[in-house]
Amino acid sequence: VDPAKLGLDHVAFAEVKLSDTREAALAEFNAAVQRIPEVEECHMIASSFDYLLKVRTPDIRRYRMVLGEKISSLPYVASTSTYVAMETVKDPGG
Repeated sequence: VDPAKLGLDHVAFAEVKLSDTREAALAEFNAAVQRIPEVEECHMIASSFDYLLKVRTPDIRRYRMVLGEKISSLPYVASTSTYVAMETVKDPGG
């Protein structure tokens, strides 16, 4: 499926830092992030933040809503930072 043909060509990557990284908190975050359809990928990262999310939406306005209403309200989210993809140079799925 070509996301652009579905009108989902806005890609953003969100760094997520949690307030608690004990196993129960991680499990709760992991289960909750699965329920956000706009989150295409979710990776636990060994860095100064805890997770990297790939979020696909129709446009920046919709991304802002997803970030503010869904991602920021996930369990234990302390802060987020966003990087917007301007162009996809290599994508193994497409």
